[in-house]
Amino acid sequence: MRKIAIITLFAIAMGYLESAVVVYLREIFYPEGFAFPLKVMTGKIAATEVWREFATLIMLASIGYLGGKNRMQRFGIFLYAFGIWDIFYYLFLKLLIGWPASLFTWDILFLIPVTWVGPVLAPVINALTMCILGAFIYYNEENETRRKLRTVEWALLIIGSMIILISYTQDYLQYMGGQMPLMDLFRPTASDKILIAVGSYVPQHFNWWLFAAGQSLLVLALALVFNRRVNPSVN
Repeated sequence: MRKIAIITLFAIAMGYLESAVVVYLREIFYPEGFAFPLKVMTGKIAATEVWREFATLIMLASIGYLGGKNRMQRFGIFLYAFGIWDIFYYLFLKLLIGWPASLFTWDILFLIPVTWVGPVLAPVINALTMCILGAFIYYNEENETRRKLRTVEWALLIIGSMIILISYTQDYLQYMGGQMPLMDLFRPTASDKILIAVGSYVPQHFNWWLFAAGQSLLVLALALVFNRRVNPSVN
């Protein structure tokens, strides 16, 4: 329990740090309040944001590596810390600047490999799922009679995650596809063109049905894992 408490504290602190960066950025670029379309950033600041997200992932992976005793437990800690970090990121933004106005407020969620957008409620649901799955994997690996995730459970988790990723990027990619060849999104030489196009992007539709389908697969995987946990006779 002490280790999990320290990991939780670390993730909460990361959530505050992330929210503080966003507070600074919004004070500079959105003094009147954050809203779409996005203000056009310089290439240097945009690149800094992308690398900051890489650094965040490295930090979460590092705490997983240091806290876990094997690959699965490290993965579990990574998921758990990621979920705690994301939840408290939004909580601190609400406390610091009163944003988001509601759980259905649109937000930029991630920038790697392309921009993810969606209502705040969606990543919060995912973060809660990650916390539950990560905590289960951690404690399961602590148990000498642990049961490893089966192929079907891994398949459900991976496919569900990919479907959710599509739901986050679908609206953005549809818009950008009307502005330029989509392959340009992955070409560094097209960065200025991308920034200009993003400057007029306003999210139109979040595919809740697609998101729900992906989330359902994650929940099904969790249900199968828990069922085997509480019913040892289940093969």
